[in-house]
Formats: sequence, C-alpha cells, structure tokens
Amino acid sequence: MLFHAQALLVDIDGTLVDSTAAVVASWTTWAARHRLDVEEILRVCHGRRSQDTIAMFLPADQVASATRDLEELELAALDGVTALPGAEVLLRELPSDRWAGVTSGSQALMRARLAAAALPVPAVLIAAENVSEGKPDPEGYLTAAAALRYDIMDCVVIEDSPAGIAAGRAAGAQTVAVATSHDADELTGADTVVPNLTYFAVELRTDHVVLSANSA
Repeated sequence: MLFHAQALLVDIDGTLVDSTAAVVASWTTWAARHRLDVEEILRVCHGRRSQDTIAMFLPADQVASATRDLEELELAALDGVTALPGAEVLLRELPSDRWAGVTSGSQALMRARLAAAALPVPAVLIAAENVSEGKPDPEGYLTAAAALRYDIMDCVVIEDSPAGIAAGRAAGAQTVAVATSHDADELTGADTVVPNLTYFAVELRTDHVVLSANSA
C-alpha cells in the first residue's frame, strides 16, 4: 500500500524502540510498592501516558508523586533497550523536517531510550508533558503536525497500539500499524498493518514522502 505524505509522525515505544522488558520490570516493581496487580496494569498501560494509567489505580492526590516514582524506575532500566527491526533504516532516510516523534512517555525517558537504542532524537518530539490529553486523544499528533507546519491530513501516523492508532485516526491522519506489541487483529483500525518496520520503504520526492507498506 502506498502513502503520499508531507511527513511521518511516529510513536517511539513499541514502534521504534523495543523497551518491553524495561516497561514490564518497572511496572512490576512499582505495582509491588503500591500493592497492585501488575497484570491489570499491563493490560491497559500500553500506548498511554503513565499518569493516565496510574490515575486508573490510585487516588488523584497520589498520581503526580507515583508518576515520578515510576519514571525513576524506568530511567534506571535502560539496559536491553534496543532499536526495533527497520527503525534505523527508516529514520536514516528521513530529513528532520519530514518526521516527528509522538509519544506517551516523557521527554527525558524517550530521549534516554532513543539514545540507548542508538536512534536519533527527532527535531520535533511531542511527549507526555507537551499535551493536556494523552492518547487516544489526538492532541499529540495535531501538535506534531502543526510544529512541522504540515496539514495533519497530509501526514502518516505509524503506531503499534490501539490507543495510538485511535489518536492518529481522530486527528485525521493516515495510519499504519506495526504488529510489534499487539496482534494484527487488535490493530484493524489502521489503514494497513505490517509486521514491523522492515516492511516499509521510503522514497523522498521533491515536495513529499512516498511510504510503501508491504503487509506480506
């Protein structure tokens, strides 16, 4: 499937970076401290801001401090964070004004994970603290497109989670899902689903990007 776009708006965790082990370890330790069932947390946390997930399990007056505690755990768990297949090649082909990162993580954590994975930090990075509402709200993707000075309808969102795909669609972007953290049948809201980023090819034209997504 071919997409013609002004820019690519790309999620980070689970899309560019494999941080699954770090995420599970951090939430497991955090959940134990708060006497919560980590399996319940892991069922709902992917693709969402930490504070939005924590707000499902703790009183409102505890969310801010609990979010800081979790981030400390995550920043200490960078060993084993790696680039997902195809991520380095995809980003190498894109000039800085043709892509942005849109993440549910914080600026500090996402910059640390990208560095651990030896991937570039985008010139435009919209993180948890840069929006008032996290995914599946479209604010992050709308903000990224505006920062790049492109119409969101001329952008392609690349995501790995149902919440992220919902955010991209609600923003009005074209959407591509990578089945790296969820089964393909959970990502049917996307315009197309591919196994991972190795199934992409990017061609730079004078005034836009052509993204080829081969599902098989």
